[in-house]
Amino acid sequence: MSVQEEGVAGRLVGGMIRRSVRRTFRGVYWIPPRVPITTPVILVPNHHGWHDGYLMFHVIQALRVRCLDWIAEFDAFPLFAKVGGMPFPPNDVARRAGTIRRTIRLMRDEGRSLILFAEGVLHYPPQVLSFGRSLEVVAKSVESCSIRPVGIKYEMSLHERPEAFILIGDEVARGSDLARRCRDAVQVTLAEAAYRIRQDETAWTELVRGKRDINERWDMRGLRERP
Repeated sequence: MSVQEEGVAGRLVGGMIRRSVRRTFRGVYWIPPRVPITTPVILVPNHHGWHDGYLMFHVIQALRVRCLDWIAEFDAFPLFAKVGGMPFPPNDVARRAGTIRRTIRLMRDEGRSLILFAEGVLHYPPQVLSFGRSLEVVAKSVESCSIRPVGIKYEMSLHERPEAFILIGDEVARGSDLARRCRDAVQVTLAEAAYRIRQDETAWTELVRGKRDINERWDMRGLRERP
């Protein structure tokens, strides 16, 4: 049973997300957290790919953590509300403030968690942009929440379709200069993911099985070997 999809509409949106990921990627892989996640949690990924939100949907489903997610283009598809989406339009300060207040209330009262793309904008890798104030505002207001960096790394080389690799880092301690320290932790987590992709392939677990390469789907060597 899904912890994220609300009602029939939520299941329809969740199905759309799953189909998009399976169709786009050969596979999505992750390393489950070394230290169990305590909730509520703020998960803070880098924002280098269009599919980042869709991939985090799969992560929180696997973790069974019910999350909120601020979406800049929420008004284009309001049904994202049925899977935790909340409006966060870039040019509407009042609506963003309302979303932050509601997020804090839901985290306090219902134990909801938050996926926070703290860089604020989708952009090309490899750099991680400076974080805004939202992380510190929410963390200060929800004293019980933990904070975990997430590295999302895309690879397009060995296969017909891209592969995605997701690594959740260790908890970031509270205290001064939280935004900068969390950004540094995201960068470290990304670097660790990049190393493990090349040097520690067995550490990764398949989170989503996508569409295999055409040579894998149409491999005829087995036919020639039959008597």
